[in-house]
Amino acid sequence: MNHTPSRISEPSSAATQAGGNVALVVYALQVAGFFLGGVPALIGIIINYVKLADVRGTWVESHFRWQMRTFWYGLLWGILGALLTTIYIGVLILGINIVWVIYRIVKGWLRLNDKRPMYQP
Repeated sequence: MNHTPSRISEPSSAATQAGGNVALVVYALQVAGFFLGGVPALIGIIINYVKLADVRGTWVESHFRWQMRTFWYGLLWGILGALLTTIYIGVLILGINIVWVIYRIVKGWLRLNDKRPMYQP
């Protein structure tokens, strides 16, 4: 009999709940980053990396990955937009980036609230 374990397992509901709470805090820090100059978002990405091993293999891991990508791509496009403001296209890039980051935070927060992964396995 060949029994292959599934890729996503749930070590314990307590560990998953704790990871979900951490993800919730990181979403809140990302929102606070808009109002407090980005420092809370930086704290959030550090938390993501420190706690990633605790959620590996759970549905919460997808939220950590989502948050990490939101931070890094948002930072990349924010820097690019800031550099290009001298030729005015940067203002457009910055505006689109803000909308994109807000969309990702809201979508992630809603899926976390429903206890759903960001990606379907």
